[in-house]
Amino acid sequence: MKLTKEKQHKRKKGNSVQNLIGIKTFTNYGLAVNKYELLFFLVSPTNISVLSSANIEIKIRHIMMVLSSIPNIEITCTDSCECFDDNKNYLQSRLSEEHNPKVKKILQNDIDMLDNVQTEMATARQFLFIARCKNMKPEQVFQTANRTEKVISEQGFEVQRMKKNDIKRFLAIYFEASMNGEQMPDSDGEQFFEV
Repeated sequence: MKLTKEKQHKRKKGNSVQNLIGIKTFTNYGLAVNKYELLFFLVSPTNISVLSSANIEIKIRHIMMVLSSIPNIEITCTDSCECFDDNKNYLQSRLSEEHNPKVKKILQNDIDMLDNVQTEMATARQFLFIARCKNMKPEQVFQTANRTEKVISEQGFEVQRMKKNDIKRFLAIYFEASMNGEQMPDSDGEQFFEV
């Protein structure tokens, strides 16, 4: 009975963040997740507020063409930068507790600065098209990546295939870990081991 508790503790302790969310490793073309390889494509957003209704309809038709050509593609929209809400909430709570007027003024200046930065970055969105490749050889994944990029590009979208550092940065922002995701190690705890 004691042995099984030790095994359970070791198994529980051995789970990394990568295991919990299903990420296995980076591949030559994307990210290995469970039974799939994910290919990431960054598509530059179009400012539709300056387009006529006819041009908006054309853009919608183009995205429909992409979706019909690659039916298993997934699209996600995320902020392209870190969110400051937690920082602002902390500063506001500190402001309400603070009695020193000079410190209050500094805290208010910090809140205003974060508001300005967030306003400037409010339109900084990124659109990712994600293709899943299941049970494919590396050559097939490469062909799928090229074909997907070509289809998106042919429909008038500015697209680029995301490299490892781009994917790491996206994951760091998505999981609210860091703005410097590309500097994060490939494996949990990798930076603590000397080879």
